[in-house]
Formats: sequence, C-alpha cells, structure tokens
Amino acid sequence: MAQPDLTQGGTVESGARHHQSLDGVWQFSHENGAWREAQVPNPWQAEFADLVDASGSAVYKRSFTLPQNWSEQEVAIKFGAVSYFSEVSVNGQVVGSHEGGYLPFEFVLPKALLKAENEVEVRVVLPTGDHTLYPDYPFAETPHGKQSWYGPLGGIWQSVTLEARDTRHVEHVAITAGMDGQFSAVLETSAAGQEARIEIRAADGTVVAETTLPLTGKDTASLSVAAPKLWSIEEPNLYTLVVSIVADGKVVDSHVEAFGFRTVETRDGKILLNGKPVYMRAALDQDYYPDGICTPPSLEFLEDQARKAKHLGLNTLRCHIKVPDPRYHDVADRFGLLVWTEIPNVQIMTEKSAQRLRDTMEGILRRDGNHPSIVCWTIINEDWGTRTVENADHRQWLKDTYDWLKALDPSRMVVDNSACFPNFHVKTDLNDYHYYRSVPERRQEWDDITAQFAAGADWTYSTLGDAERLGDEPLIVSEFGVWGLPDPAKLREADGSEPFWFETGASWGDGVALPHGIERRFQALNLSKTFGDFASFITAVQWYQFNNLKYEIEVMRAHDSIMGYVITELTDVHWEANGLMDIKRNPRVFHDVFGQINADIVIVPKPERYAAKSGETLGVALAVATGGAEIGAGAELVWSGDVSGRVAVPATSYVTTVDLGRQAFVLPQTDSNRTLHIDFTLQQGGTVLARNSIAISLFALRKSQGLPKLAAPDAKLASFVSGLGYQVVDAAAADIVVVHALDAGDIEAMRESGRKYLVLADGSVKTHRNLRVDIPAGEAPYRAMIADERNLPVGIDQQLPGMGLVDRDSNIWRGDWIAGFSWIRREGAFADLPGGPLLDLSYDNVVPHHVLTGFRTWEYGSTVKAGLVVGWCHKPGALIAERQVGRGGVVATTFRLTNEAPGADPVAAALFDALVVTAGELPVDGPKG
Repeated sequence: MAQPDLTQGGTVESGARHHQSLDGVWQFSHENGAWREAQVPNPWQAEFADLVDASGSAVYKRSFTLPQNWSEQEVAIKFGAVSYFSEVSVNGQVVGSHEGGYLPFEFVLPKALLKAENEVEVRVVLPTGDHTLYPDYPFAETPHGKQSWYGPLGGIWQSVTLEARDTRHVEHVAITAGMDGQFSAVLETSAAGQEARIEIRAADGTVVAETTLPLTGKDTASLSVAAPKLWSIEEPNLYTLVVSIVADGKVVDSHVEAFGFRTVETRDGKILLNGKPVYMRAALDQDYYPDGICTPPSLEFLEDQARKAKHLGLNTLRCHIKVPDPRYHDVADRFGLLVWTEIPNVQIMTEKSAQRLRDTMEGILRRDGNHPSIVCWTIINEDWGTRTVENADHRQWLKDTYDWLKALDPSRMVVDNSACFPNFHVKTDLNDYHYYRSVPERRQEWDDITAQFAAGADWTYSTLGDAERLGDEPLIVSEFGVWGLPDPAKLREADGSEPFWFETGASWGDGVALPHGIERRFQALNLSKTFGDFASFITAVQWYQFNNLKYEIEVMRAHDSIMGYVITELTDVHWEANGLMDIKRNPRVFHDVFGQINADIVIVPKPERYAAKSGETLGVALAVATGGAEIGAGAELVWSGDVSGRVAVPATSYVTTVDLGRQAFVLPQTDSNRTLHIDFTLQQGGTVLARNSIAISLFALRKSQGLPKLAAPDAKLASFVSGLGYQVVDAAAADIVVVHALDAGDIEAMRESGRKYLVLADGSVKTHRNLRVDIPAGEAPYRAMIADERNLPVGIDQQLPGMGLVDRDSNIWRGDWIAGFSWIRREGAFADLPGGPLLDLSYDNVVPHHVLTGFRTWEYGSTVKAGLVVGWCHKPGALIAERQVGRGGVVATTFRLTNEAPGADPVAAALFDALVVTAGELPVDGPKG
C-alpha cells in the first residue's frame, strides 16, 4: 500500500522519498532475436502476436537520467513483479536477481555505479516444463496458477520504479488492527538508534493516536483508538498510519499505510465480521484483462469493475490462484469488497515446489497483509499440485502448512484445500466445496448434492483417519455456475479483428471451448430458424445462465447451514465464458436484475413443478433467507401477477431461513399455452426488502377428440398411450407406431409399407448405441472382420434410420461446467409450447439423458426439430429429429416422456402430442401399389 501510483510515468515525491517511473517504452529481444519496442508493464505475450504462446528467455533495456538532487541519497530500483526469473544489471554490472513471478523486489544501486545517464537491463527467464533446460525451476515446480489454462505470462508485467531515500528508512510495516481499537505495527527499519514518530489519522486527517518509539531495527508500536470507525462491507472506513523517522531533529523518512479496524473470525458455523454474521456472496475473479492479460489497464478500470461487482450484489471476490496488481486490493479496501485470495498453484509437489509455495505466501502476506479487505487465504485449490486422495505426506503437508499460516496470520481465515470431487479437506477454517451442474439438465443432482453438503456430508473431509474437523466450520459452496456466452461483436478490435485468445481453448472440453468461428457455426447449423438471429441466440444463452444461477442460489439459500457461495465467475476469461461480465467488463443482459437474487435478504419460492394445467392448484413452498441482514417485526410477503396473495413474515435474525409453509396457488384458466409470471415482494413498513419472481409454463386442457390411432407393441407403452386418450390398435390399422427402439421388422414396415414410426429413444431399451436392437444381416461380414487382432469398430449411425444414440453422462453433452444449450424450434406442432426456444425448468422431468447423432449441419434447420450445442456453438446433437426410411419415415426423440403417469406432467403430454402430429405429417410415399 505504501508505494505511490506511478503508472502514468514521471517523477513523484512521497514524504522524504523521491520516485521516478521507469514505465513506458523499453527495448526488447526474445531469444536473441531482433530488438523491438515493448511497453512496460505488460507481459510479452500481450505485446507481440508472435510471442502469444512463447516461454524462454528475453532481455529488456532502457536508459534513465539520474536527477541531480538524488546524488546524496540511497537509490533503489523497484519491480512490482517480473515473471519468472530475472537478473538486473545497471551500466553493465549485475545488481541482483530474483525468482518468482508475482511479488515485488528491489535492489539498491551502488553510488559508484550511477552516472548522470544510465542503462538498466533486465534478463528474464520464463521456464517451460523441460527440466533439462530449466533444472533449477521447471514450470511444473513453480507457482504459476492459471498459466496452465490460459497461456504463459512472461516479462515485466508490473511497474518499475526508481526510488531515492535516506539510508535510514522504513523497510516494512505489518499492521494489526481489531474491532476493539487496539493497534499494533511491527516496524522493520534501517534506522537503529533513531526515533520513529507514529501517527494514526482519521479520514479527515485528524490525528486520533500517536506515539514515539526508539528504533532497534525491528520494533513494535502499540496504540489504542477509542470507538474507531470500523471497516466493513457497508462502511469501509479507512485510517492512515504515518511513520516518520527522525534523526538529529529532522524527518529523514516518511512511510504511509492505509488500514482499517476490523476483526474476522468463524464461530458456530458462521463467518463473523466485527462480530456480525456475514453471508458470503462471492464471485471467482481470475483477474485477467482484455489487453494486458494480468496487467490491469488503469486504476479507473479496477474501480469500474468494483462498482459493477457491487451492483451485481457481490460482497466478496475470490481472487483465484494468483497475486494481483497491488491496486486491486486498494480498490477493494475503498469499495468495501471482501477478498479471498490464494497461492498460485504448482503442478507437482517436490521439496522445492513446496518451499516455493510457502515463500510465495510469505511474500503475499508481506505485500498485502495490511489490507482490511483480505479476509481469507487458500493454500491449495482442488488438489492442484497435491494428491490428497492417495498421498498421506501431502495431507500432512497441508495440515502443517495450515498451522504455519495460522501462526503467521491469525487475523484471517485459512483454507487448506479448496476442494472438489473427489478430494477433500484435512484441516481448515472453512468447509468449502466446488460442484457444477446445469439446470434443467442436472437439476436433481444439484438439489441432492446441495442437501447433502448442507447436512454436513462426510465426503468434504478426509475419511482416512487424519482429518482434524472441528465440526462448526462454515459451509461455503465455493465454486458453482454455468456458461453463458459473450457477444463476440463487443470483443473484437476496432478494425474488426479477433483478440488473440479467440483461437485458444481448443484443447478444453473436447474442443467446445474454441471461440473462433462461432458465428459461422451458428449460420451453418441454420440456428437462425430457431433463434431468429445470432444476437437473439446470445441473449437467450445469457438468460439461460441467469436462470441457472437464480435457481441454484435459491436452493442454497433454502439451507440456512450454508453460509455463502462463490459464483464462477466475475468475468469471462478468454475462452471460459461463464462470467457475470465479459472480459472487457461488458455486462450480461441480466446485470440490472441479478442483485435481486444475489442479496442478503432473498425470497425463496419453490413450486412443486414449473409446469401446470389450466385452473390447477399448484403448491409453492415459500421461504425467506436473511444472510447478513435482519428482518424486523411487521414484514409481509406479497405476490402478484397471474396469482395474488400475501403471508406474514416473522422477525428474523441474521443468516436464517424462515419457512413460510406451502401455499396453494390457484392458477388461472387458459385456452392457450402460455408462460405465467408471479412476482414476489417482501415489504416492511412501506420499504421493499427483497424481490423475486417465478415463471410457470401453463398449459391449456388437452383435446382428446380426433386423435390419431396409435400402435404400441410394448404393453407399458400401450398403457401410457392409452392413458393419454389415444386409441391403441394393431400396427396394420394404426396411423403411427410408437416404440422405444426399432428392429429389422420395423425398418421393413417403413421401407416397404410406408409406415410412420415414433421412437421414444429415452434409453429404457438397450440398443447398439443407435435406435436398433438388432444387427442387420448385411453387416455380418464386416462385424466378423479382424484387423490387428481386434474387431473393427462399427459406425453407430450406419444402420437405418441412420441415427446414433449417445448417453450424455459419458461426454461433454452432460451439462456441468461447460453448458449445453438445448432448444426446441417453435414451429409446426411445437409452435404453441410456452417459453423457449431454450429448455427451462418446466422440462425438468423430461430433459433427455441421451442425444441423437448422425445429422448434417443443414438438417439442424429442418429435419432436426430440437437439439443442442455446447460451449461456443460446438458439438451439435439432436433431441427430436425425423428421417425418411424407404416409403415411410420415423420421428425420434430422446425426451423422457414416460417417467410419470400419463398426463401428470403437462410438458410430457404436450411434447408427446406434438411428436404424434409431427410423425403424422411425415412426407412419406405410403405402401406400394
């Protein structure tokens, strides 16, 4: 905090010190290549298109003029951060070297070395994973964080400064300031034998406490401030510490630190800030920027980001496995944002990498320890670098490092391993866990996992006999979320070109994370027929992201044992498109409403289902969660819109979920399918405390007259069809034959007799990974072939009707972290389905567990009636599709329509009716003759 902001260049005076920025244009050469100009600070990957993926060695150099009035002072050159190893020379003489890519360092320049005009040269090495080239620090053994995801970070990426000072100066100050007003500062100085004058100043400059202290080199000053204005999320009050070194009656050095009085602790399953419970509403922040990768463009950019974070309802940022520019924490201090920060991970654990992790943590604490915004440290993320499941030494190292860090900094929470399946905690202040599920695709999994976690599941801690669990560690869902997509037009450069990272991501998620070509893929798949245009597609998937987050937050808030969550993530990071904003900090379409559900007080409505019939009575469980706020007496929950009513809400304390019981909502009559909206408002004395809403797909009563005749050879399926009001007849008399799978007889009936089939390919019948239960006789020779002592594989979409059937659980179509966007085109028999085109919660009970394959791109705008794409519009698959087979044809779907009794789920009934109509309209030739 003490270092002045010199990012705009020039010479600045700070107390008794003088500063000159060396930011700006430097000469640069990579791997002994040609010299060219580079901007400092900036990683070389952000400077040069040909070095985007480059590691290796580079040299920076520039000249500087030494001000005449510095000749009697000690001069140091200071680096904010250089990645990874650096050696610094001035006027041809090496003045020092440093290892580590995230932390500041400095070298004092010998007076005899300096001249009026000088040259500084910085040699930088960013290692690869080749330990033969970099035996001292191979990449896998260095703290590197997300460089293994988004690309390397090399060079001088934070500011460079010259500083002139007295030889008797403050080297470091470590502050402890609690809510009780007690203050202590450990001073490290080079001024033994001198005196320090210490002042604490309020925001208006008033001195509220002061003392003097004789110096020995390392000394502790203790003061007390009566009734201090505490630092909090709502009121981030800051004080200023001024340490002046006095020699011979003169101030020879002055050091300034901002700080806040606050106390962070955990107790009884809660996080307490200044004794008051806090509900953590956090976002993961990877601290990446549109142009500078990890170098923020300006202080104003960071301030704008903080304002947007607060507008979104966030009170915490989890700065993810990296050490940010120091201005990041300054902004958090001023804006009242809590920060949970982490050690950048290594890939493998060795003695050297373990020591580097601790050294890095010590450096983080030394640089950032005075920031009141920082409330938590993480040692390891998701077992990256360690292997807790199999390695007892790693588990012991985590426990030892937890103890070491708690002793080093008892004022903050410490997480040993921020865990995910299948790893766990061994000793921690927060019982946090990561899990991702998309909705509606994996809604029940989300509900079940969250309920287990809220109940204190055993799987969050080691079950190998070495966990040290207190039992009241606060529960935090520390990563969850789902992808939306940014608008590529807002990310392109002024000349229309793509940012470099558009061609990255291909190695992630089976290729679906590659942004480049998304508009072309959208066009090739004819998705404009489903969404209207590309802009509408982007809008739809962003609302899909919002609805996922809304539902998942509501489920967590229903459990008052959960003390917070961390949304993945604050912004998109290159190809990873799950941000609440894009990487340029353009907001999503839901930016102005997200704070309603990401708030301290949240209304939690839970309908029995999200689809209902005209005039039906729908049960809705209602609750209100308080988080870090209270509800006083006299509050009332009011709902309006298509249904109205109210219920009293009792006075409710912090971090409590009050159950308001099941309310019976009598839904209106309707002659046409539509989406019903119910708005909720929590009011108290004319003040609105919270808002929320739900959408219900409301279906008109089905018409059972004039329905086609159906054949269903399977008895259970025949019973289901009959239960929907269809007349079940023999195949010869049927308009359509309904089956779960096909055999050669069915194919022959289509091919020769022109029959129409509806296949409910929901996985309930075992097939050959397609719609067939048999193997065509014509394939026998091929299946008998052996090459290289193995049978040759058989294409799953080669057998009629040419559709593969793939289980989603085993591939990227599953729907977890990288979302699959499932849609039904609203045309023909599907035109009057409510909502859309993307699936919503009303499809929860029918959402497919399988995907149909074998379709060409052009078919996604015609014969494919429903489908999905994953990530940046990759991996198209079908959920409803039709094919002509000989003189007949087939409509197939993977929607699970027979899970409940016939007609119990109006979505299942409506889809079945639409599929029957679609099958009846198949363009077939009919029987021969």
